[in-house]
Amino acid sequence: MAIRYTSSDCAALLEELRARSPLVQSITNAVVTNFTANVLLAVGASPAMVDIPEEAGQFASVASGVLINLGTPGQEQQTAMVEAVQAANAAGTPWVLDPVAVGSLTVRTELAHQLVTQRPHIIRGNASEIMALAGVGAGGRGVDSTEDPLSALEAAQHLAGSSGSAVAVSGAVDLLVGHGGQMIGVANGHALLTRVTGGGCALGAVMAAFASLTDDALIAATAATGVYTIAAEQAAEQAYGPGSFAVGFLDSLARIGPDDVLKTLDLRPVDAPGHAR
Repeated sequence: MAIRYTSSDCAALLEELRARSPLVQSITNAVVTNFTANVLLAVGASPAMVDIPEEAGQFASVASGVLINLGTPGQEQQTAMVEAVQAANAAGTPWVLDPVAVGSLTVRTELAHQLVTQRPHIIRGNASEIMALAGVGAGGRGVDSTEDPLSALEAAQHLAGSSGSAVAVSGAVDLLVGHGGQMIGVANGHALLTRVTGGGCALGAVMAAFASLTDDALIAATAATGVYTIAAEQAAEQAYGPGSFAVGFLDSLARIGPDDVLKTLDLRPVDAPGHAR
């Protein structure tokens, strides 16, 4: 089932985000903490990297949105994640699950399957991670996907239906699937995003920021993806390589406005189980 979100819907959410500056608790991996915080600041949100037991649950109950990223799940952080999810659900706080390297590694795979039963608002991952979480794949090569996003479409539909979550599958065309069967593609972005540590992980935090603005998790995921990937395109135009791109990307996130979204966002219909048109 295709859904007719428009660039105007996404632009309006960006304008609201800038007005409200949502507070996003990011329980994320050690490799990307600084980049994630800077991305949130650049886009107009407020980061809080509260990830220790006892405090994590306290903070989740007052945060606007929560990111749970399984990149480096040490024992203390695992406890904090479960605590934060329980508190977020009790408070009605939207939260995002990023199942990094699920399927290929056992500890995070078990934890991801536990967390997905708690009904995240959005699940964001690459094709291999989404397929593994849905039980139809063995995972990728560490954090790298070995599957094309289109090959994960049926898995994303199944996962969305069983979890009640919106599912975002990253790729050249990002695929967004709602729990009611709605589907949409975002065809913006640039390959340099894959050359910067945290390029994918930080998007989960941006999705948590957008999810705090609306009860519609699918439009939140779509708007976050659109804003993020348009900023990547803008940064790539001036970049000499991954280093200058990373700096330029933060600048682009800070500069991007609703008019950029209106003019540039490339939304595509998706045919199940076929392909974006």
